Amino acid sequence: MFFETRLTTELIARYTAAGHWGPTVLHDLLVSHAARRPNQTALVDRSGTVTYRELLALVDRAALGLLDLGVRPRDVVGLQLPNWREFVVASLAIERIGAVVNPITTILRHRELRDIVALGRPTALVVPEVFRGFRHVDLALELQADAPWLRHVVVVGSAPAGTVPWERLAAEPWEQRVPPRVLDYLRPDATEMAELAFSSGTTGQPKGVLHTHHTLMLAVGSTLRRQQIGPECVSLVVLPLGHNAGYFYGLRLALQAGGTVVLQDVWDATAAMALIERHRVTHTEGTTTFIIDLLAAPDLGRRDLSSLRMVMCGGSPIPPAVAEEAQRRLPGFFCPIYGMTEQGQTISCHPSMPPEKVRTTVGTLQPEMEAKIVDAVGRELPPGAEGRLLTRGPFNFAGYIQGRAFSEQFFDAEGFFDSGDLARRDAEGYVTISGRAKDIIIRGGENLPVKEIEDVLAAHPAVREAVVVGVPDPRLGERACACVCLRPGASLTLDDLRAHFAAQRVTTQFWPEALAVYDEFPRTPAGKIQKFKLRDELARRSG
Repeated sequence: MFFETRLTTELIARYTAAGHWGPTVLHDLLVSHAARRPNQTALVDRSGTVTYRELLALVDRAALGLLDLGVRPRDVVGLQLPNWREFVVASLAIERIGAVVNPITTILRHRELRDIVALGRPTALVVPEVFRGFRHVDLALELQADAPWLRHVVVVGSAPAGTVPWERLAAEPWEQRVPPRVLDYLRPDATEMAELAFSSGTTGQPKGVLHTHHTLMLAVGSTLRRQQIGPECVSLVVLPLGHNAGYFYGLRLALQAGGTVVLQDVWDATAAMALIERHRVTHTEGTTTFIIDLLAAPDLGRRDLSSLRMVMCGGSPIPPAVAEEAQRRLPGFFCPIYGMTEQGQTISCHPSMPPEKVRTTVGTLQPEMEAKIVDAVGRELPPGAEGRLLTRGPFNFAGYIQGRAFSEQFFDAEGFFDSGDLARRDAEGYVTISGRAKDIIIRGGENLPVKEIEDVLAAHPAVREAVVVGVPDPRLGERACACVCLRPGASLTLDDLRAHFAAQRVTTQFWPEALAVYDEFPRTPAGKIQKFKLRDELARRSG
């Protein structure tokens, strides 16, 4: 597949000369870890443990299987799998042959996957037969019927006719049909695309974020250096591997360090503590919701969590009271971070920072990155002033799959990426994220595509006009409330809306969770709906 990106020979030369980008890819590190510590545990999941020697063998076997299916360098392969070993093996095998990993969260359904498959044009899609009661294999086959480029559906579990069983891909002796030495010839160059991750924004259409091996390796490597994480790392992965935070700082972080990945496939605070205790977990990362659940667990004080060195937290705003309680009650260092799919963690705390800065900010820039805070016309603001946060540096993605012209609208003339977030930076360099210029709702660390939800709302026959706003929630941060003006004589209930969204096959987590009916919306003199007034009113109602 051809990718039209923002990468130039000048940009590659600049970051290579600065020592940020080098020739190493993740597979090189896995080979090194396996040579030095072949019997060290690389991976723990519901099925048991896998050593580095065993992991390399599984990856090579799956890579040969993908080649036999016809997957080639630069092909996109979608992975809509839970936090199971098959996700790890498949992603590493895809990279091994120079193809592009497309992580997809398991919560997404037909409406969202249809756009992802249309934009990413994956050659193959790897799914579970069933996860949490939903038959992913049926959805994958339905999508395949409308996507001739999607040649293979690979199934973990019982594979129906017309699909490829994972056991065949991972276990069949492909080396009898595909010479293993071909893998060495297919080793990707670090400038090649390695990942395609979709991030919903305000347009209603997902944006396909392209990362190279360079950007992946450096974004994770910077965190390893700043947080002093090495091969002793045992990382509990509670974030979905199909989400970029889980893929970067769950799967890749521990494997890049030469440590151990411990996978939890369904979030439960009590189960997480049991895994920390049993495997002597040293590091984990979650959203604010995960931290709130952990602190609320009734047996928190009775668990031996003393192995924990660091709990990273990001994805949604962290109330200072939650940060203070986490500092007080969780062992190790509670580490707020800020990042995006487009660039990984660009701002973070570290243990030498003053505790009050950890409670009230997301820390300082990673040393390889630059940032500026600008006003509405792009003028840089002084310390303490609130404005749009723009970043530039070797973590930044190579562009969106929609092409160079689409990507350029998110960059200024100096090459700084506009995050769409509002921030302040004090005289010492500490950054506070103060709001969002873009119109999204963050529910439990998951961005809800507001424009798309509003479009579905507007299609309901009872609705004259509709907007979606976030209302505060003590656990999830925000929930989506549908604010509607109805057609004359019409009525609408929340159950009616749920039935409508189910009929439109929208991901359940994107459905509005509250309904407010208005005669008219508050508007500006130009007629634009004043969402901030709706938010304020709904926040007062919710207390």
